[in-house]
Amino acid sequence: MKTVHDVLKGKEPEGQEGTIYSIAPNDSVFHAIESMAHRGVGALLVMQEEQLIGIISERDYARKVILKGKSSKQTPVSTIMTTQVVTVPLIETVDACMRLMRQHHIRHLPVVNKKQVIGMVSLRDLMSVTIAEQASTINQLEHYIRGEVG
Repeated sequence: MKTVHDVLKGKEPEGQEGTIYSIAPNDSVFHAIESMAHRGVGALLVMQEEQLIGIISERDYARKVILKGKSSKQTPVSTIMTTQVVTVPLIETVDACMRLMRQHHIRHLPVVNKKQVIGMVSLRDLMSVTIAEQASTINQLEHYIRGEVG
């Protein structure tokens, strides 16, 4: 069973392990959305120095800024961020992470080790690992059924 540690290792290009995309709570929502678009991600951690204080996602933007007629350039991240952040340790399994996401209706999980944020996994990351594991299992079963050793 793959763990969050395995997902993080496979996610980052060589030499870029531990890249954390974050924003400060007093930055504008516009800046957060711009940063997400530039990095190709759907959420950013909201950090005050080294401490995780929230998370902001495209969903937060759509529901708490656009639908409420607020200005993304005038609204600080702190007013729309989610403060009850669900986190996982490195040893958490992919299946457990997917259950947490389903239970809490979220798509991103910050990874914390000894109270320090070391990364984030998305539903897409977890699905990619799950699909790869299933493809490998199917391949092994097909070889077994054919009587091939390999």
